[in-house]
Amino acid sequence: MSADPAGIDLTDTPAEAAFRAEARDWLRASVPAEPLPSGDTRDGFAAHLAWERRLFDARWAVVSWPEAYGGRDASLWEWLIFEEEYYAAGAPQRVTQNGIFLLAPTLFEFGTDEQRDTLLPRMAAAQDLWCQGWSEPGAGSDLAGIASRAVAVDGGWRLSGQKTWTTRGAFSTHLFGLFRTDPDAPRHRGLTYFLVPLSADGVTVRGFGRLDGDEGFAEVFFDDVFVPDSAVLGGVHQGWNVAMATTGSERGLTLRSPGRFLHAAERLIALAVARKDRLRPATRERVVRAWLRARAYRHFTLHQVTGLIEGRPPGARSSLNKLYWSQLDIDLHEVALELLGADALLDGAWTKGYQFSLSGPIYAGTNEIQRNIVAERVLGLPRA
Repeated sequence: MSADPAGIDLTDTPAEAAFRAEARDWLRASVPAEPLPSGDTRDGFAAHLAWERRLFDARWAVVSWPEAYGGRDASLWEWLIFEEEYYAAGAPQRVTQNGIFLLAPTLFEFGTDEQRDTLLPRMAAAQDLWCQGWSEPGAGSDLAGIASRAVAVDGGWRLSGQKTWTTRGAFSTHLFGLFRTDPDAPRHRGLTYFLVPLSADGVTVRGFGRLDGDEGFAEVFFDDVFVPDSAVLGGVHQGWNVAMATTGSERGLTLRSPGRFLHAAERLIALAVARKDRLRPATRERVVRAWLRARAYRHFTLHQVTGLIEGRPPGARSSLNKLYWSQLDIDLHEVALELLGADALLDGAWTKGYQFSLSGPIYAGTNEIQRNIVAERVLGLPRA
């Protein structure tokens, strides 16, 4: 993909076309013929781990990482291509995503050489499985309001507190998250970002089920848990800045690449053709709008990647991504359920997808918070 004076060229270069063909061929030959059970159930998580390790063995798990860490040194363009082919092939959800899509970019930016060399290869190989320790009982979207604490001791820190709504925490081996290291500092200061093995003495992981039967959510309790100084990522009391890099990945393109929604939009078109008896004019318009919005998100992401390559990180603009893809996900599924009618009760994929889409405006920072960020930090509007 390249630009020229006459305009923008969105076609693959010969090297990118070859990369796409290799990825497509491997995925077609390797994706399980039958969908795996939900990765948020214990049995399903185990099945997904086997898939993740197969990806790693073929060097498709982390294509944009350096070869030394298990990647292919692929460009961001090639990563987007792989994501498009991955979803188009109907490949399983990535249960390692909290590590490879959220923590890993933060490690590349803030980690020491020792941290990167130790953690990234095991993360890529799905040997270490990471969950995110943001939310607390008294601090959901208000990340600066966390109460969990870390106290400095000889050679390290003692962690105390509780994290909740920890996605796949019941199955993970490690947690990354914020702890307050200076209780007297202002809210956004005095926070430190820690990398914690869940096998450490004093850690209790308590999983709990959801109404849909998934069981991966967990509460994680820290009772005077010792971690060494090497568990700090990005510097003591610098946790807010480090966490903002992680949330930028979570809200931006790494967690929700366009390929996910392009595939959903194509499935929606196929459903509309199959259920044309229910395709009233208003429904037809919603189908077309959803398809167009999925394509628009792809073009927005290509523009964003161009900025990254040219040294212009998105910063607060990642909140625009989150607002867009979270609502797009809901809209795609709502119109699908409208087409299915009562048959939606029999269609597990669209129904379960719809249920999950409703959480999109909540996780990764509620959309209300994201609108405030866009208003104040992108548009420069005064605080209300």
